[in-house]
Amino acid sequence: MRPRRILLAAGPAVATSLLLGACADAPSGGMPAASSTASSFTPVQLDNCGFKETVSAPPQRLVTLNQGATEVALALGLQDRMAGSAYLDDRVSPKYAAAYKTVPVLSEEYPTKEQFVAARPDFAYAAYASAFDAKAIGTRAELADKRIGSYLSPFGCPKGTPAAEPTFESAWREITDVGSIFGVPNKATELVNGQRAELGKIRSAAAGEGLQMLWFDSGEKTPFVGAGKGGPQLVMDAVGASNVFSALPGGWADGSWEKVVAADPDVIVLADASWSTADAKKKHLRGDPVLRNLKAVKQNRFVVLPFSESTPGVRLVDGAKTVSDQLAALPAK
Repeated sequence: MRPRRILLAAGPAVATSLLLGACADAPSGGMPAASSTASSFTPVQLDNCGFKETVSAPPQRLVTLNQGATEVALALGLQDRMAGSAYLDDRVSPKYAAAYKTVPVLSEEYPTKEQFVAARPDFAYAAYASAFDAKAIGTRAELADKRIGSYLSPFGCPKGTPAAEPTFESAWREITDVGSIFGVPNKATELVNGQRAELGKIRSAAAGEGLQMLWFDSGEKTPFVGAGKGGPQLVMDAVGASNVFSALPGGWADGSWEKVVAADPDVIVLADASWSTADAKKKHLRGDPVLRNLKAVKQNRFVVLPFSESTPGVRLVDGAKTVSDQLAALPAK
């Protein structure tokens, strides 16, 4: 099943403020804190996707929903405080795999309300607004009534609320927010600084300079492609390549095979996801009587990366490195 993704468009950044505040106590019981105690914790107040959230003590029983949220938590070393996770797009990054194995998986997709409550969470963190639907684990207001805090990726804000600009800086602000909520701000700073340095190396290498790319996400009759405002465009900008569909709004959009044929891109980037594998897309391109004649198809000039490395979040710099490294390994066009 394909997850309910947002199609990122540029919009006003989510206002985030760190203020002293207080809120109702979380449910009793929990896991050991990763690297913070309540006595040293600075309370946090957030305006997150239009929802006011105050955290007066670091949560101890986190449930993450969607892979992006799960991997941010793991990158911050919060696995000892994760009471459960749910809904992967593909495989968890190898760098987080060992930690992920220690976290209970509540459901392959969204857990039922009963499964969620049975984990005794005191906090829920999701990448997409669909997690906080009344038909999923419940709305954020409903969770607050149960004294369960919540955070939604600023890229996944529901319609009608201000979403974050699709930039690397916005992804790093999310990491900083979560680090503050869980009392690990130094870990968040270390993570962000490491990613800044890596991105600088990728930009300097400019492995995609002079190349035109098609970012092929899924679809056969109509290609669902990386558009001009989202993770795919950020990665292509980072490596110095141009995007066949840069003029389309949002992060992903419906393209057209006619434009692909007319552009005859130098490289085709294939997102590898559970609902549309890279191998399936290669098979379609090679089997179509017209598309098989694209130079990228004839010359096998494909770049493959996990879908989770194409969305703004903790793995987007990994995605840029994956694309950069594979471009460098391709034969000259």
